[in-house]
Amino acid sequence: MPEGDDNIEDNHFTSQVLELFTTASCFPSTYFLLCPTMKTTTVLSLLGACVTVQASDKAKPPQEPIRPSPPSHSPISTIPSVGLGLWNSKGKNATHAILAAFDSNYDHLDGAAAYSNEEYVGLALSDKSSPDRSKYWLTSKLWNTMHKPENVPKAFNKTLSEVNSTYLDLYLMHWPVAFLPDQGGRTIVDDDTSIVDTWKAMETLASAYQASNGAYGARYIGISNFSPRQIDQILKTCTICPYAHEFETHPYLQQQEFINWHHKHDIKVIAYSPLANLNPTYKDVKPDLPPILKDKFWVSLADKKNVTVAQAVLGWGVARDTIVIPKSTHAKRIEENIEALKVKFSEKELKEIANEDKRIRFNDPSSGWGVELFEGLDGAKGRPTISQEL
Repeated sequence: MPEGDDNIEDNHFTSQVLELFTTASCFPSTYFLLCPTMKTTTVLSLLGACVTVQASDKAKPPQEPIRPSPPSHSPISTIPSVGLGLWNSKGKNATHAILAAFDSNYDHLDGAAAYSNEEYVGLALSDKSSPDRSKYWLTSKLWNTMHKPENVPKAFNKTLSEVNSTYLDLYLMHWPVAFLPDQGGRTIVDDDTSIVDTWKAMETLASAYQASNGAYGARYIGISNFSPRQIDQILKTCTICPYAHEFETHPYLQQQEFINWHHKHDIKVIAYSPLANLNPTYKDVKPDLPPILKDKFWVSLADKKNVTVAQAVLGWGVARDTIVIPKSTHAKRIEENIEALKVKFSEKELKEIANEDKRIRFNDPSSGWGVELFEGLDGAKGRPTISQEL
């Protein structure tokens, strides 16, 4: 909990949920799931409301169920091409970054439970200067320890409570691997919970959004860090299929064939780490490779276009129809990054950029987790980079 906020109730969130409780046609089975992750006092007040509604219903003759009203404004229609990534944005830095992003006309935020900053995200979204909820796209992700089907709604509702919203625009399965929960900090893979089991539970969140006319749930659901084989597993069984796939891709790991496959199947691609090795998490991965901001090819191309290297790299990501989510907690860089939308490329330049692919992956926890990730993809463990082939 942020400093000084230990005793502050989420009154706004509580009132939103209470409204859902008292109007939901599927009461209490769907919306009652919200209760377990709230503070004790909040749960008690909502339980009281539940009892009151039930008692009142028994006293009345049967009638048509009252359905929840749709949001006061239509939500943003589709995922915006540039968003603010919230990975590594610690504490109040996340709050300040989001407010700076709104000041620079961002309308897309990409977060996750694993980033351990969703309460600070909620502080920003509750700020009086922030836009109406329908004016921006909000993504979060399900962490590996919550893959058991019964834990999926608990994780989802905890996120909703922390970010102070009754719905998400997109909810992703963060990784295609389940961990056993409550293992004292140890990472133990849960071999009994499949990605299909977890996906089916996530489908109920999307169904809840549809049933409530957008008042509660996940507008869309998707995946992150999946291999082609794992995607096939989901597509063979899904009733509600993935809207988007978020994975690492940038000029040093272009994966163009993989991206083209997604476009063919109408699955949107969200590119994390779009600025390659600028993320400090990657400082020990390929340390001999210069930061992309100093890459001679990109410095030359950016100079030619009279933009910064970051704007050129991000603009390329947008030009190939991926959604880029650069992370930063610095207002000036946040403002700089959104200007990438103005950068254009010729076909000749795009071909030259394709020749700069190094097939280097920076984020691969396979060894630490004892699982195989990114099977069959460029940059996976055991697959050669361009330099190794040469």
